[in-house]
Order: sequence, then structure tokens, then C-alpha cells
Amino acid sequence: MADEPPATPAVTTAATKPRRPRPPSGRTNLASCVVATIFLIFIIIVILIVYYTVFKPQDPKIAVSAVQLPSFSVVNGTVNFTFSQYASVRNPNRAAFSHYDSSLQLLYSGSQVGFMFIPAGEIDACRTQYMAATFSVQSFPLSAPARLGPTLANGDGVGFNYGLRVEPTMEIESKLEMAGRVRVLHFFSHHVHAKAGCRVAIAVTDGSVLVKGQVKGYKGRQKVERNDEFERKVE
Repeated sequence: MADEPPATPAVTTAATKPRRPRPPSGRTNLASCVVATIFLIFIIIVILIVYYTVFKPQDPKIAVSAVQLPSFSVVNGTVNFTFSQYASVRNPNRAAFSHYDSSLQLLYSGSQVGFMFIPAGEIDACRTQYMAATFSVQSFPLSAPARLGPTLANGDGVGFNYGLRVEPTMEIESKLEMAGRVRVLHFFSHHVHAKAGCRVAIAVTDGSVLVKGQVKGYKGRQKVERNDEFERKVE
């Protein structure tokens, strides 16, 4: 009997199931959160730097550049005059400055003798607007007699007399205040406020400006010029 070949064992194939990906470990999740947090902090820092260096709202800068009295008269100790003042308003912001609550006040011996509202308007970003106001001041009495400086007859300069005579003067103060808002990036509105004050000494004889100075708490500078009406122009 011939030898039979050995039987071949049956081969069975079983379908292999795909392996499911392992969920990320807790350490990986923590690293992702740390990276995301650092990125957000970096973005916030950049936004704050840009805001405080470029878009931070600033108060307008006001400078009084001219003061004049086009008409002036004194009768029986009562003074009457027309007051004129030039001013420049600089908007340092990168957004338009809309002003709506602004005024010019004139004081004598601490009392208001003149007042004028400034019409609402808008100053473009990083621009300067020039303003001029003229208004008549109602008559009011001088609060003190005219001041006269000491004179010297012999001219030798002894004591407090130096042969000079100081003209009779009166002192007035002007206070210009502007308030409004600046809209940053078209979303955030910020209220801003600026003011400028000037003190001038005026010769009672002819109304000429003799001495100029600043009002405490205000900023201003002056020179003599003339204007006949309130006007605005942008440079």
C-alpha cells in the first residue's frame, strides 16, 4: 500500500478588527491648554501695547494765541469794551474729536462779565482747528481806582521813586473750556476735556494789552491780534 501524503491542515483566516486610537493622555491635554493660554496672553499684551501707544484717548491741546479789545471806553468809572480772542485746538488722537459742551468765559475781579457758547463741531484726527471769538461785554464798574506808579521830582532815584509812571490798568481773565468725546476704533467712546486760561492787564487809558499771563490751573499764551466774528478753519 502506497504511502499517502500527509494531510494539509486547514488554514482559517479570521478578520482582524481595526485598533481604536488611544485617547490623548492627561499630560497632552495639559500641554495644549498651556500653549493656548500663553498664546491668548500674548495676544492680549499686544492689544494693550497697541491701545496705549496708538489709540489711547488724549485730551485736546488748547493754546490761546491772541487777545485784543477792538473797542474800549471808560466813563465815570464804568468800563465798556468788545473782547476778541484767538485759540488753536489740537486733536492728538487717531480718531475724530466731537465737541459739544464748550464755552468761553470772561472774568473781572472774580465775577463773570462775559460768556459765549462755542458751537458744537468736530476736529479730525491729528488735526488743528483755529477758532476766534468776539463778543461785546456789558458795562460794569471798575472795582478799584486806577493804579498809579510813584514818580520822582528830582530824578535822583532815591527810595521807591524812579521817575516812572505806571499806567492805570485793569486785569481780566478768559477761560476757554472744551468737552466732547473720542470714538476709538468706531466702537469705544471716551469723554475728553480740555481748558485754557489767560490773564491780561489792560491799560485803562486806551484799552491796550500790557501784561499777559496764565490762569492757575489753565494753560495759555497770548499776543495781540484782531478778529471780528467767531469763525473756524482747519489746517
